[in-house]
Amino acid sequence: MALVSTTATVASPSYHYCDLLFPPARRWCCRARRRGGGGGRVAVVAARAPREAAAAAVVVENGGHSYEVESLIDRLSNLPPRGSIARCLETARHRLTLQDFAAVYREFSRRGDWQRSLRLFKYMQRQSWCRPDEHIHAIVIGVLGRQGPALLDKCLEVFHDLPSESRTALSYTSLIAAYARNALHEEARELLDQMKASGVAPTAATYNTVLAACARATDPPVPFDMLLGLFAEMRHDPSPSVRPDLTTYNTLLAAAAVRALSDQSEMLLRTMLEAGVLPDTASYRHIVDAFAGAGNLSRVAELFAEMSATGHTPDPSAYLGLMEAHTLVGATAEAVAVLRQMQADGCPPTAATYRVLLDLYGRQGRFDGVRELFREMRTTVPPDTATYNVLFRVFGDGGFFKEVVELFQDMLHSEVEPDIDTCENVMVACGRGGLHEDAREVLDYITTEGMVPTAKAYTGLVEALGHAAMYEEAYVAFNMMTEIGSLPTIETYNALANAFAKGGLFQEAEAIFSRMTNNAAIQKDKDSFDALIEAYCQGAQLDDAVKAYMEMRKSRFNPDERSLEGVLNAYCIAGVIDESKEQFEELQSMVTVPSIIAYCMMLSLYARNDRWTDAYDLLEEMKTNRASSTHQVIASMIKGEYDDDSNWQMVEYVLDNSNLEGCDYSLRFFNALLDVLWWFGQKGRAARVLDQALKYGLFPELFRDTKLVWSADVHRMSVGGSLVAMSVWLNKLYDRLKGDEDLPQLASVVVFSLIARRGQMEKSTVTRGLPIAKVVYSFLNDTLSSSFHYPKWNKGRIICLKSQLKKLQAAIDSSNGAAISGFVPMTNSHLPSPGSKLYTRESQADNGSAHLTDETLVEEKESELLALCDVIWPNKGR
Repeated sequence: MALVSTTATVASPSYHYCDLLFPPARRWCCRARRRGGGGGRVAVVAARAPREAAAAAVVVENGGHSYEVESLIDRLSNLPPRGSIARCLETARHRLTLQDFAAVYREFSRRGDWQRSLRLFKYMQRQSWCRPDEHIHAIVIGVLGRQGPALLDKCLEVFHDLPSESRTALSYTSLIAAYARNALHEEARELLDQMKASGVAPTAATYNTVLAACARATDPPVPFDMLLGLFAEMRHDPSPSVRPDLTTYNTLLAAAAVRALSDQSEMLLRTMLEAGVLPDTASYRHIVDAFAGAGNLSRVAELFAEMSATGHTPDPSAYLGLMEAHTLVGATAEAVAVLRQMQADGCPPTAATYRVLLDLYGRQGRFDGVRELFREMRTTVPPDTATYNVLFRVFGDGGFFKEVVELFQDMLHSEVEPDIDTCENVMVACGRGGLHEDAREVLDYITTEGMVPTAKAYTGLVEALGHAAMYEEAYVAFNMMTEIGSLPTIETYNALANAFAKGGLFQEAEAIFSRMTNNAAIQKDKDSFDALIEAYCQGAQLDDAVKAYMEMRKSRFNPDERSLEGVLNAYCIAGVIDESKEQFEELQSMVTVPSIIAYCMMLSLYARNDRWTDAYDLLEEMKTNRASSTHQVIASMIKGEYDDDSNWQMVEYVLDNSNLEGCDYSLRFFNALLDVLWWFGQKGRAARVLDQALKYGLFPELFRDTKLVWSADVHRMSVGGSLVAMSVWLNKLYDRLKGDEDLPQLASVVVFSLIARRGQMEKSTVTRGLPIAKVVYSFLNDTLSSSFHYPKWNKGRIICLKSQLKKLQAAIDSSNGAAISGFVPMTNSHLPSPGSKLYTRESQADNGSAHLTDETLVEEKESELLALCDVIWPNKGR
């Protein structure tokens, strides 16, 4: 009886987080399940046996050894190499039985401690009161045989120490097993012959041991006919104890599977059934493997049908093995056919059966099939935790992030207990989809249920908060995980740095990687460098972006498509055409077709520099691309060929697919697409694309309205994207002013997030030189004269005071109902002809210094605005 030690189960404490992470919000509607905090229990059983018998035993609830056995094991374990065995046994002399010694040997066997086993055995040989019997000899041979071929001679010594008249199949089988375990199948076969010659009848275990040794032989492999010869000896042996059993057949089936002997496998199956031995899971797996190796899986289905017809219906594991074999080669129809055959044969499918098909459909992107199959499953077998985990992984990888959350709620309502893998999968999906509210609630559920959130779960929360531009909350979550002992991984650091990168917070991204390297001793990987490159690009530190790319190359990280797109973005923002073309060509040499993002970057660059011939050539390249219908649709949409509702559905389909890639990709995709539409003069189409992005939950910070402020936040957008957003926002502002709504204290445009830079950057004019700040400031004042200005208290915002809003409202009222739809006409211009000079005809607008409002007016309102700051923007970073 093997020693089984109890392990105490310590209840995990609940952790409480600050209100910043968990504001009052909706909670999961689920049955409360609290985990108990009890540890392992120890029961003391007082055995009132006679004094001459073994002493009273202290037994753990789940089984164990007597106190004397435990004490002897401890004393022997602490015995020095030259210590006395006799002294260890003085107090227990005549109180230990041979069964107790057998338990000691088994414990040493588990530890691989053959030295103490051999010393104890030699001591027992010299004692009359505990002289080893055949059982002890067999155990010691097993202990020594597990240590490799070097101790086989000692195995023989122990075997020969046993008198020949005392040897039975037990000791012979133990010795044969020692040789078999060391791949000496010829010696094992010779021992079997010696055993028979000595008049000792082998048992089924003896034959099985020799069979297993011969079946595992590889250099050279034992012919299958020889294995069948041993099998024939067993079948014709008159002794009932030598009849082939399940182990025998499974050994032969495994050997047939390795050799891809489908005919022999089928023969063994029939023989097995005729002998009344029922196959188990291993048997069916070996049969399937044999036919799979022979390339004839269809025959397995026929065999199962024949078995069912004769009353030997295979169990669910048989069909499961066949189904998995089909899934390995992507044979979906055949795998589904196995399910249908299983149902027709009267074998109810299990949850594991459906899981295999759900996973297969998911890997093939057949998500409608996943949903349909799951609905079918719920009518026949209740889904278990493992099934939901497969669904979370499938839909999470497929981009159906909200569906993952809905399934999690369904799981709780169905009273299926989630495990930590479940919660991790849901958190990962929330992270990729930017579902920060759901992520926080899942984390709250984890802690409420007594589980400790893992680094993977926290990474999902940090990523989700980052996609919503909630920088402070993401940083708090990052620090909170450290406090509870879930150390951040490189994925966590990258997720936080990516959040900062989207907002151009390159100093914060640098700081988090410095903390990672210096405090956690984790070196940057390729994704880290990608985040830095993006942070520098969005923060207009273009030289640093190129330097980060060069550092990545020096660190022996091979750039992928994302890395090359990052550097291409830097060159395109800088407006250097030759370097951009060279980078684009390198991208073309790496991938079959550069992404839409890369094409849009180049198109925007050509348009801003009035290189219309190059732009049209690139558009034509996209439109004639036979490898990607996505490129064709986007090119046609830019050219205005898909404006009608029926064709626009194709555009929406492409946009939907981009959203399935997750927020990280979607933000870059929509920014690039909005940018090119603006510079091509396609404002109407750009507005439709922006509307789709907002429906997907991207740029959640873009438009926010309260009684105190009407705001737009474009700090995470491309230059062209920000101008599209400004146009839409100004037209909304026009409608509100025309509708006589109550005016707020001010209208505000955020052009740079100043989180973590208070006091350093809020009053600095550096932000006014950023590309987005410059073009937005000029655009606002070119559109609405001198209505907007930079406040003294925050240079990351451009504001319009209530007094100026009233002037705009008065101007609209005095227009006598002129037929205009807003401040900015959202029309689609005709594509410029080659040679046109739209953007290079004259110098770009300045940073807005010519549009300064009356300083007296500004100073009058400055104190009033400062008093409102803490009400409107308590964090002043959003």
